[in-house]
Amino acid sequence: MHLLVLNVLREKMMKTMMMMVMMAMMMGVAMGDIVDKTCKQTPDYSLCLSLLRSDPRSSSADTVGLGLILVDKIKALGTETLGQINMAYKTKPMLKKPLDECNLRYKTIVDVDVHTAIIAIKGNPKFAEGAIVDAGVEASVCEGGFPKGQSPITGLTQKMNKICDVTRAIVRMLL
Repeated sequence: MHLLVLNVLREKMMKTMMMMVMMAMMMGVAMGDIVDKTCKQTPDYSLCLSLLRSDPRSSSADTVGLGLILVDKIKALGTETLGQINMAYKTKPMLKKPLDECNLRYKTIVDVDVHTAIIAIKGNPKFAEGAIVDAGVEASVCEGGFPKGQSPITGLTQKMNKICDVTRAIVRMLL
């Protein structure tokens, strides 16, 4: 009799565990659908998927969360670009003036635009859109300050503009 009760309990536990696993899998698929559906509404579907899927937070994020993840990506790229600017001071001293301008502009992106976007996404997304647009403008103005073909950060600037375009599209979904 005791063995029979144990077998019944074991069977019920197995069924419960199977249900929990299936529910977890369905939640993961549903959240993946949010990323996919959201990225389809941006100007660069592949970039959007790549950026969001590289962050584990995206698996449980809503649209606000996805926007915040992308703002974090802008901050990370801005910080990386500042590092490249600092290295370029040593390797390209003749570009000091445009590098100084870029240093200022990328600090604005990292310290002001990102901060503003984070607060606004959580509150009034209209202001987040302005901050994201400004980040792209700051990067473009930086790039335009170099003599033609001499910018050591062209690739990073182009990437910043693309990420800003994707982020802006997601922020607009919040309006």
